[in-house]
Amino acid sequence: MLLALTAYVEVYADEEEYEPIPFEIFEVDAFKIEDFEVFEADVFESEDVLPSSSPSTEPSAEKEATSPTSQVEVPVINAAAAIVMDMESGRILYEKNAYRRMPIASTTKIMTAILAIELGNLEDIVTVSKRASSIGGSVINLRTGEEIKLKDLLYGLMLRSGNDAAIAIAEHIGGSVENFVEMMNYKAKLLGARNTNFVTPHGLDREGHYSTAYDLAVITRYALQNPVFSQIVGTKNIIAGSRNLYNTNEMLDLYPGADGVKTGYTGQAGRCLVTSATRNGQRYISVVLNCPTRALRAQSSKKILDYAFSNYKPYTLLNAGEKIARVSIIKGIEDMVSVEAVNDIFIPLSKDEYERIQKKVIIPEYLEAPVYAGITVGEVQFFLDGKLLAHSELKTSADVYVKDYKYYIKIIIEEWMNMVR
Repeated sequence: MLLALTAYVEVYADEEEYEPIPFEIFEVDAFKIEDFEVFEADVFESEDVLPSSSPSTEPSAEKEATSPTSQVEVPVINAAAAIVMDMESGRILYEKNAYRRMPIASTTKIMTAILAIELGNLEDIVTVSKRASSIGGSVINLRTGEEIKLKDLLYGLMLRSGNDAAIAIAEHIGGSVENFVEMMNYKAKLLGARNTNFVTPHGLDREGHYSTAYDLAVITRYALQNPVFSQIVGTKNIIAGSRNLYNTNEMLDLYPGADGVKTGYTGQAGRCLVTSATRNGQRYISVVLNCPTRALRAQSSKKILDYAFSNYKPYTLLNAGEKIARVSIIKGIEDMVSVEAVNDIFIPLSKDEYERIQKKVIIPEYLEAPVYAGITVGEVQFFLDGKLLAHSELKTSADVYVKDYKYYIKIIIEEWMNMVR
């Protein structure tokens, strides 16, 4: 009991994240998702495939916050950069300087954690090095030579934001901190986080260590697909070995539906927060960077999440397996074959946006037999105001064999058999 109590006190000892927040628990209106009719839209007339509105890979200049819904007032927040992204589709519902490169503090640890989960064994025993035990800032007070499970390090990393846990994990998974950082950067590129560069596994201020609100949302969206990661970042309190760990993420207590993910603070980065929140099956990821205080960090996150939940509802544009069109077959035993959607498309839209959606089906004029089921032959695309919003490949739904001499012999035999019966 004495050991556990001592660890509890140490875990709180030097963490700025625990200064009290001077505002009340948020109250929000209940959000109810209605059932909507099956989507039907006009075919987009142009034969050209319009490019998607992908972000620039270069950091953007200072600009006002924007959202896809121009008719709704965009919230004003106290963050230098921010974003709200839909977990299911990746659609951006709100952004402010989302592609600007900035210090990101301990939100760095999202990447550290997902690499450890994917490449390590949670039951691995990690021996703590002097390098890990001697690092400053937010720590879980690891001791040189201490043996601790990787799972417990991950909780110390993501709940308590332990920089010492980050070093211990990096050395265990990568063999060295430097090699692990290379792995972090490689993973970022694989995920499409093109404006991210890691220098450390913990996020303390270092020259050349940066990311963007957009990239952090992309990385987090990927990480949250892992159930182990989701469980860890949604945990408020846990006994990990001899340590009683409390989550630094204030949104878990203050925001209805919040279920993760990571706080951050350094002198250069300011107050940072990545949040995941789910209501009625709809999950959004918010990122706020460089807020002046913890209170403003939480309030800014609340504002942009409230905005997203209030103004967008999930629409089903497409169901996997849904038959979209029919294609003519030449030289086949059948004249036509149906083509069906490969993917589901569920996407958050405002009612006004939904009414402006246009659908374009791209299929060949004909196919020549033999045609086999499951062959990709086209695409269905959904456009909003001329910009590609979502798309799915179309595949053939059945086999259609060639009408050759074997086919005619079979027909003759069948007709003869019918005559003699």
